[in-house]
Amino acid sequence: MELLKKLYEPHVLPARTLLDTDPALCRLLDPSLKPKVLARFLIEWMARAAYMTEPVDGWIRGTGQRCIEQGLDRIGHALITHAKSETGHHLMTLEDAERLVRHWNTRYSPTLSVQALCAQTPLESMRAYRQLHDDVIAGAFPVGQVAIEREVGFLAVEFGPRLMRQVERLLGPEVAGMLTFLNEHVAVDVGHTLLNEKMLAEAITRAPDNARVYAEAGAQAMSLYIRFLGDCLHTVEDLFSPLRSVA
Repeated sequence: MELLKKLYEPHVLPARTLLDTDPALCRLLDPSLKPKVLARFLIEWMARAAYMTEPVDGWIRGTGQRCIEQGLDRIGHALITHAKSETGHHLMTLEDAERLVRHWNTRYSPTLSVQALCAQTPLESMRAYRQLHDDVIAGAFPVGQVAIEREVGFLAVEFGPRLMRQVERLLGPEVAGMLTFLNEHVAVDVGHTLLNEKMLAEAITRAPDNARVYAEAGAQAMSLYIRFLGDCLHTVEDLFSPLRSVA
């Protein structure tokens, strides 16, 4: 793990600082945020998140196959095994979106259609996020995909609990309980992060010069996912601009 800390982590720190400095994330956690804005943001996020999540098991399995091709058999087989646990996770986001929309429609207007929300054209940040995975897996350094999973997992573990506390404060435990996708990733990604760190440490031990390449892939993924969250919030703020609590 020493090489991971020395050769990898310095290159992901700038992206990790966005969890505390990104304007959209700061607005989401602002105590003066209007409950209606937060409720609508959660719907926008979950409705769009299926596009971001549906390919995950294939990404992990493809990374495992590429690692085996490069002689990283232990990492490759571990990834292929891990991929099975990610199958169908995008269905959780769709189910959460349906619950959140039903809740919204009993309390707010306009009435929303989860089918219409899920059918929206992907945002540029969403397309870029998927393209990054595909490019890294097909490229010369497929272990970079492990770094992507590690940094996106870091986002869930570090930012997720803060957002859940905001949801509980502003929308109550009923809505917080509807966020099964977020709740699961806050809990499970601690273990996934440790697994990804072990695989990264092994890969970096075998090829220390690649550490920065891996880190750059992870940092880019985290930055793109944060931009995606910001895009979801901006969409909602544009819908309810009079309700903006922060300029």
